[in-house]
Amino acid sequence: MNNNTSQVMTTKAEKLPAKKTTVWQEIRKDFVLNKVLILMAIPVVLYYIIFDYLPMFGIVIVFKDYSPFMGITNSKWIGLRNFQRFFSDIYLFRIVRNTFMINLYQLIFGFPAPIILALLLNEIRSSKFKRIVQTITYMPHFISMVVLCGIIANFFAYGGLINDILSILSIERVPFLLDPKYFRSVYVGTGIWAGVGWSSIIYMSALSRVDQALYEAAEIDGAGRWRQFISVTLPGIMPMIVIMLILRIGKMMAEGSQKIILLYNPLTYETADVISSYVYRRGMQEANFSYSAAVGLTNSLVNVSLLVLANTVSRKVNETSLW
Repeated sequence: MNNNTSQVMTTKAEKLPAKKTTVWQEIRKDFVLNKVLILMAIPVVLYYIIFDYLPMFGIVIVFKDYSPFMGITNSKWIGLRNFQRFFSDIYLFRIVRNTFMINLYQLIFGFPAPIILALLLNEIRSSKFKRIVQTITYMPHFISMVVLCGIIANFFAYGGLINDILSILSIERVPFLLDPKYFRSVYVGTGIWAGVGWSSIIYMSALSRVDQALYEAAEIDGAGRWRQFISVTLPGIMPMIVIMLILRIGKMMAEGSQKIILLYNPLTYETADVISSYVYRRGMQEANFSYSAAVGLTNSLVNVSLLVLANTVSRKVNETSLW
């Protein structure tokens, strides 16, 4: 009798609907379980809220003839006039072309460089030699951009080290930083030199997660080093390569202004002037804040569109994507 009663009670309890929890109860539960991690994340969240999300209110100046003396709310509303000015600007084609070409060079030559370095370091058996190479390649990343550009300017000056070497080889000296046709090569080449070591870290991390048992199995099957690279190493890091490629394509129309501004001059504007440097000149030097904000917003929308497009194509082709 008691067994039957307990079975009936158990059956009734199973039929009762589970008590629903509210969102705040779930948040409170997560906070109790992950209190330390959440407290550590608070400064990062505040940083992005204060310096990235709150300033987004200022985007409204692209639709106004903004004056610092009148403020954002009191400045005259002009609608899409700033965008119309940008798309009819005589420098539009030049800055778009230069931005795209520099990023294209970086994609072709700069993107594979850290992958190749990581693969080469992975083949080194001497841990001491590997640490030395890693330290040397990481060092330029920690040099201030101003100092780094100073070194580049000195090396590529008409009387600099590079031209001294060319002179020794009986080659005529070249004004690298004064001739537009050399600027992109110097810019991209020095960028690879400065960032290849630091960028290779993420690929070294991906290589460390490749299952070593796969190498042992391939070796038992008679696969050499090259075959192991093709069949084990490359497929193991391919998802990381795809993710980084998607992020890189999302920046195809974006190029930081700091290095450009430190290296270019009016003689090289033809190949060196990019969207970010143009925004800097129009916004900071000419105090045309509304127009420069409109150019920057247009550039950001194009980059977001490229990122979404690259992610969509990647998800359909190889099922690897950011979201």
